[in-house]
Amino acid sequence: MNTADIRTFRRSDGHVFLTATRDRTNGWIHAQWTGIQTMETIQTGGLAYVKMLGEEPCMKLLNDHRELIGRFTDANQWIADVWTPLIMQAGLRYFAQVLAPGVFGQLSMQDLHLRISDQFEIKMFNQLADAEGWLNSVP
Repeated sequence: MNTADIRTFRRSDGHVFLTATRDRTNGWIHAQWTGIQTMETIQTGGLAYVKMLGEEPCMKLLNDHRELIGRFTDANQWIADVWTPLIMQAGLRYFAQVLAPGVFGQLSMQDLHLRISDQFEIKMFNQLADAEGWLNSVP
């Protein structure tokens, strides 16, 4: 059986902004965001998660911002109002967030956490291994 399903998303200039991997061995989707994000890339990537969960339910998301540059606060209202209800309906229950190294990405994530943390279990981490360990500890 295939243990991974990898989907790569590119901006119009060819730059990869998201790689979403369904990790069947660990039971989660690992979303690796790269570079500067726009409202369009965030919506495209977020809806890709919803589609992946619709195709094959999964309760865990490893959202990886280690290579993210800048802020995404402008998209947080859309994430809270549109994406969060869709992803919960698709079955997401556990959201592990690996924070961006830059302060703007971290502040954007803290703002988002305040908006959606009552919807499902969301925890923020500085290290990928810590996020993976937490996801492995939940059912």
